[in-house]
Amino acid sequence: MKNLFEPQTVDEVKARISELQPDSQPLWGSMTSAQAAAHCSAGMEWAVGDTVPPPMFVGRIIGKIIKPMVFRDDEPMRRNSPTAKTLVIADNKELAAEQRRLRGLINRFAVNGPGGCTTASHSFFGKLTPNEWAILMYKHLDHHLRQFGV
Repeated sequence: MKNLFEPQTVDEVKARISELQPDSQPLWGSMTSAQAAAHCSAGMEWAVGDTVPPPMFVGRIIGKIIKPMVFRDDEPMRRNSPTAKTLVIADNKELAAEQRRLRGLINRFAVNGPGGCTTASHSFFGKLTPNEWAILMYKHLDHHLRQFGV
């Protein structure tokens, strides 16, 4: 499965992030491209341990059931998947700044490898291995890049 510990996958994702435009229209959802980049950065901050994911009561119940389905293959995340309230970006953002921030977090995650990955539990899926974090972060980024057709 693709993951953010693979240099070619990191390069692919960063190239796709560069394709986002301020006027890119979402194929689903209501975020702007800049808000989506900021949202993805907030998720990456969980993976590198900058912020601790808040527990989601519902996630702790059904997350363990859904987790094996998410990590079994390269199938993309579904449209309008649930998100933690702390990852919701409602204010206006500047796309170029958010793209730089996101690429920097991706670089940091990839360069630091499994040893630089958080040990905190994911708010929905619970405890994840570094490889599961790398897969999930790729799937999350891919989900939002597909949302904008890139």
